[in-house]
Amino acid sequence: MGLLFQTPRARVQRVVRRLRGGPSPLAGRTVMITGASSGIGEATAHAVARVGGHVLLVARRADELARVRDAIEADGGRASAYTCDLTDLEAVDALVERVLAEHGAVDHLVNNAGRSIRRSLHLSHDRFHDFERSMAINYFAPVRLTMGLLPAMRAQRFGHVVNIVTWGVQIKAPKFAAYIASKTALDSWSRVASREAYGDNVTFTNMRFALVRTPMVAPTEAYARMPAATPEQAGARVLRALEDRPVTVNGWPGRIGEWANLLAPRLSDALFWRSDRAFPDSAAARGDRPT
Repeated sequence: MGLLFQTPRARVQRVVRRLRGGPSPLAGRTVMITGASSGIGEATAHAVARVGGHVLLVARRADELARVRDAIEADGGRASAYTCDLTDLEAVDALVERVLAEHGAVDHLVNNAGRSIRRSLHLSHDRFHDFERSMAINYFAPVRLTMGLLPAMRAQRFGHVVNIVTWGVQIKAPKFAAYIASKTALDSWSRVASREAYGDNVTFTNMRFALVRTPMVAPTEAYARMPAATPEQAGARVLRALEDRPVTVNGWPGRIGEWANLLAPRLSDALFWRSDRAFPDSAAARGDRPT
């Protein structure tokens, strides 16, 4: 059984298994990972394959997917590649149909594919497409994919969905209105879905990551000076979440920001206003170079 129905004894057994190096609960499971051609998705795919999971790699770039698949197989793992533009909802439906026909129910789904936009609102009045594109890949795509795979998960009475969101849903950082709003929508949708699927042993985990050094953050010069996790470190955390199935994975900075927003919202506004002024928009956000 999954973590949802585990007794205290089962949780102790899980800890003992990890200490003794026993087999992972992902061994023999089918794990779909979106955005698997680079960054967190690629690192997670390698981590899952190393513990015996069959990884279904999903991304737009066929050549990069093939590279990741070949590397996993060369390392002795199992991987299958599926090229899909997740912003094309009909393509998502076709992907679901193909995967279910070839593999049956997907046991674990990692909604990792996403788009981050850091741009002030005063630079966004003529860029409504920023909000549309963010919602398309960060919210509508994972919801469409999850909805397609969810009936089979519920029918087999086992399933787990991991959403890679952001600590921004807790701290509400300036310049990230489009990004944080779309990720907050996914975070909230998943909490509702988890309550509806509770009795079918289908669980959801929202991973609220801080900064991870991936190609997605490269256009923002300020990030180059900030501490960040590596994709491999992030992938290891996703692997543990897949095995343990927690409701959320938070960091202390996010928790502190969330508490501050609840306990002293106007003070938080003032502090973030100062932070907003201290860290200007990047050249890409200003339109000085391509995004």
